[in-house]
Amino acid sequence: MKLRPALVLLFALSAGCVYAQSAADLGAGPKPRKAATWPLEPTAEQAQAAQLSARFLTRFHYDAQPLDDAMSARIYKAYLKMLDGDKVFFTQADMDKFAPLKTKFDDAIWNSDLSAPFAVFNLYVQRAVQRMTYARSLLKDGFDLSRDESYDVDRKDAAWPKDKAAADDLWRKRTKNDWLRLKLAGKDDADIRKTLDKRYSGYIDRIRQINSADAFQTFMNAYAESTDPHTDYLGPEAAANFDIAMSLSLQGIGAQLQSRDDYTMIVKLIAGGPAMKSHKLKPGDRIVAVGQGDKGAMVDVVGWRIDDVTALIRGKKGTVVRLEVLPADVGPDGKHELLTLVRDKINLEDAAASKKVIEIKDGGVTRKIGVIDLPSFYSDFGARSAGDKDFRSTTRDVAKLIAELKQEGVQGIVVDLRNNGGGSLAEADSMTGLFIDKGPVVQVRGSHGEVQVQGDDDAGLSWSGPLAVLVNRGTASASEIFSAAIQDYHRGLVIGEPTFGKGTVQTLVDLDKFASGDSEKPQLGELKMTIQEFFRINGGSTQLKGVTPDIGFPKNGDEKDFGESTYDNALPWTQIPPADYEPVANLSAYLPQLLKQHDQRAAQSPAWKLMLDELAQYKKMRDMTSISLNLATREAERKQQEQMQAAFRARHVAIDGSDAALPEAGSNLDDGLNPNERSIKSELKEEKDAKNAKDPQLEETAHILFDAIGMIKADPKLASEVLPYGGKFSPRALASVSTPAPSASSPAH
Repeated sequence: MKLRPALVLLFALSAGCVYAQSAADLGAGPKPRKAATWPLEPTAEQAQAAQLSARFLTRFHYDAQPLDDAMSARIYKAYLKMLDGDKVFFTQADMDKFAPLKTKFDDAIWNSDLSAPFAVFNLYVQRAVQRMTYARSLLKDGFDLSRDESYDVDRKDAAWPKDKAAADDLWRKRTKNDWLRLKLAGKDDADIRKTLDKRYSGYIDRIRQINSADAFQTFMNAYAESTDPHTDYLGPEAAANFDIAMSLSLQGIGAQLQSRDDYTMIVKLIAGGPAMKSHKLKPGDRIVAVGQGDKGAMVDVVGWRIDDVTALIRGKKGTVVRLEVLPADVGPDGKHELLTLVRDKINLEDAAASKKVIEIKDGGVTRKIGVIDLPSFYSDFGARSAGDKDFRSTTRDVAKLIAELKQEGVQGIVVDLRNNGGGSLAEADSMTGLFIDKGPVVQVRGSHGEVQVQGDDDAGLSWSGPLAVLVNRGTASASEIFSAAIQDYHRGLVIGEPTFGKGTVQTLVDLDKFASGDSEKPQLGELKMTIQEFFRINGGSTQLKGVTPDIGFPKNGDEKDFGESTYDNALPWTQIPPADYEPVANLSAYLPQLLKQHDQRAAQSPAWKLMLDELAQYKKMRDMTSISLNLATREAERKQQEQMQAAFRARHVAIDGSDAALPEAGSNLDDGLNPNERSIKSELKEEKDAKNAKDPQLEETAHILFDAIGMIKADPKLASEVLPYGGKFSPRALASVSTPAPSASSPAH
């Protein structure tokens, strides 16, 4: 799945964007960068990285295209979209000045002269400061809230403001809408003025922290993503964070951080990490200084960028870091505390595979269904190549979870791949081997047309009973490989929404290995480049089309803005001859009956009907492209929303019998605040509420397996058709289906 560009844009910075997404101490990394000097200028290393990237992209990319004037025009369009996609900073007058650059970005890269793209970036920063300064100036006098006017919230197809006067009017409306949102949430004018002034001044402070590396990262991603949607340039820090996301491990103190006002604030402590074990840190604590070792000088980090603070805190296992902390429960002038921590290896369990058991009751019968939740396909390649016998991998973790679910007596398993954006192709291949005996899993075609078949060569499987794979639009890449293989083998039911449609394979190119010059440690970053396309074993591609479920659930409407088909430069769908494989079962033998039972249950289910109604309301709200700036009109609209939310809440209580697991009344309404303006306590509660919320789609998927198990138990002939390998593994499978006692473990892959 596509990585979001490591772009330091105005609203990302202002919203408390955590550069180290999973944790603050993401392994060893570069030292904090020096303060930016203006205007921003490219470095010689950046020019070298750009030229090296171009050589790889024009020669080794799966769909290699020349870096010429035509590509330059595409880069130009992508670059401006990254900087100002909503067309609120630049004006048409600015665009007229930029127009000659449309065919110059190729020359900038080949000639190692990045002054042109940097000039665009510098003007972006200048315009952003100007717009925010103007927004602040409007707060003194407030707004006429009785005036009938509207603001277009969806500006992706809008024209650029003609000139400064038009831009000022646009920002007047944007600022007025910010004011209105807080007004509707119950704030008085003094609080609104204070909140917005603090917000906009914070924007300006963060804009001024943007540096040369940010400008280069943005420009290079504009080029990389102009070749295809999934090619990216990763600067040194982004590359380090990508490695951690793949390995699910890091070396540091085990704390997730966010930027709040001028402070670096602790949001969450990672279980088993030094921060949690110290019993001296808690969410809401603010880090004001960092020192290295037992005697290193304390460096004041108030007002620093979060990634620069991260660079000081993280480090090698066994080393010492000292933190000066302002506790959560004291004011800015409160007493500071000093603590010493020894860095250690941290496992990011929140991003790892996990399990639970759902009990489905129907007609006086209760059956246990195991659920394996898999956020990504990860693998610690470094530990594996170093010979670490305990290296972390998706397949190993899932095999362990299957064994535990067997011990708990589950009779079917759901693999939940919703919002799993992919990861390691090899892990998708090997994890499929946990559910089939042996055989091909995926076909991979290179840029010259050569096709390789990859698969499971080890005999035996970890689970041979009823299986379902739950997917949605966010299921992409490696997740689609696994889902497609399970579907092609008829090994299990694929249930949910059509998937993302990413059918390409990327590799990481370490540009430092190809660096020239006298620099001892150039740190040019990495290129995540598309080099192959993968195909299902039936010969079709998941590219563009994704995987179509056997049993479909309602779409949420995101397909219009999210998915491979939304990219202008996505590769087309193609197909190749099928691999040599045979389905291991025939799920068509009971699929029509399962569909019928699902439809009947959904039509009668209050929970399913409520989900559909909430989904319809969500679609209605997200499809709004324009909003009124009249207070009376907005108050009437909010009252309707309050009534609808209250009705939804009452229906939830009627279904669940309690409101204990529901968010507080009114909490789903807009409070007018940005994420970093809410308290850590409320943020954590919202996260907890979301985790504890009812999940009708997962419950229904488990119920479909419940139906399948009942049909298998009632008809041995059907069991021989729908269980894998014509019943070859049926003694183990039927043991888990017919009795809650643990079954014999089958060989782990």
